[in-house]
Amino acid sequence: MDGRQRFGAAVGSVGEVLDGRHFPVAVIGGGQAGLSMSYHLQRRGIGHVVVEAETAGHDWTDRRWDSFCLVTPNWQCRLPGYPYQGSDPDGFMVRDEIAGYLAGYVKHYNFPVVEHTTVTRLQQDRAGRFRLSSTAGELTADQVVVATGPYQVPRTPRLAERLPEAVTQLHSADYRSPAALPEGAVLVVGTGQSGCQIAEDLHLAGRTVHLAVGGATRVARRYRGRDVVAWLELTGYYQRAITDFPEADWPRLHRANQYVTGRDGGHDIDLRAFATEGMRLYGRLTGATTGGGLTFADDLACNLDGADAASDSVKNSIDAYIEAADLDAPAEARYVPVWTPRPDHPVRLDLAAEGITAVVWATGFGADHRWIEVPVFDGRGYPTHRRGVTSCPGLYFLGLPWQHTWGSGRFGGVAQDAEHLAGKITAYARPNEVSWIAGTAVSTFPEISRDDEWMAPRTVA
Repeated sequence: MDGRQRFGAAVGSVGEVLDGRHFPVAVIGGGQAGLSMSYHLQRRGIGHVVVEAETAGHDWTDRRWDSFCLVTPNWQCRLPGYPYQGSDPDGFMVRDEIAGYLAGYVKHYNFPVVEHTTVTRLQQDRAGRFRLSSTAGELTADQVVVATGPYQVPRTPRLAERLPEAVTQLHSADYRSPAALPEGAVLVVGTGQSGCQIAEDLHLAGRTVHLAVGGATRVARRYRGRDVVAWLELTGYYQRAITDFPEADWPRLHRANQYVTGRDGGHDIDLRAFATEGMRLYGRLTGATTGGGLTFADDLACNLDGADAASDSVKNSIDAYIEAADLDAPAEARYVPVWTPRPDHPVRLDLAAEGITAVVWATGFGADHRWIEVPVFDGRGYPTHRRGVTSCPGLYFLGLPWQHTWGSGRFGGVAQDAEHLAGKITAYARPNEVSWIAGTAVSTFPEISRDDEWMAPRTVA
């Protein structure tokens, strides 16, 4: 798909669409965040382009396994101007249905998306205008919205390098199905949403699964007659702003998504129950030897208890809401653990002895902002912003976890952040000049746009 299908038959190839062009706004990334931004800009009549490295919404197909489905009900799919209108609002869309939902969104509004085009560099000139280098040429923009999301670079721990070459290793982003892995047992490392769901996928397929359990917490699928997501919507949980926390960075750095699943109509993910069915659980993975010996922290019981406690905490808040609102909701007994690890639970594992032929690293993603050469990052490489507005006039971020609320970046909440930024973009007046502490941009240090070798190499944040 090239630029002609987005801009109309009069324009030429993707390169001709972008090279040498100027746009009032350039949106980088064509996922749900970038498309939501395009919707609000389109409504305001603001000229813009959405530049996408692959295809619009490609993450939902290219980085998801075959049995993947949403963990939030379909009614929460409410991209601006395009709420879910299917026949199963309380169900959970599977991977291809999610892709179809996004494709329908693009088609319905004919968003100006240029696909298969990667932005490789973002700079700001002395007049305050942004210069973007891409695989389809150079373009400029008065304002830029970075909507590339937080899940850019799969992260795998260095200890993976010590595992035997005979063991197949892949990141959760590359996992597709149990049949795609070699025969034998499988070790899954990590128990966030992806790790738990992949472990269940393998377990249901009859594979012997070993699971390294981390500190991610869980939530019940349903409680007291409703899906827990519906209760949390009523209580205002998803609208809680990050500014409500004593330390604003805490949710962004430490709040992992609580694991649950929408598979087969939706149900709890109970790792303890899996253990009673033969899944082998361990604590956090801490070490590996070249011979295939692994060591784990003695924290399995603590991690399982912590997950249960978090689920109970959510139920407590629901109970309090029901009582305060005097609602008629059926009573429900609390969860009772069905399995507890023994005090001498193993903390070592030999891959060969257990017949483990594959390891799935469900260890998350990192952001790669090395292409952005504008000083808007903190010491951790996180973009400094207030609800997506950075300290650099005209530069914004959209789709980050906890950008403003729990719902930021999700189908159910990204619309509010996009609308907020559209208002800022509308009110913005481009500065005439970038201020320098002394001299000019090239008199105080070499011009980095012409001398890349002067720059010290940077690493993925």
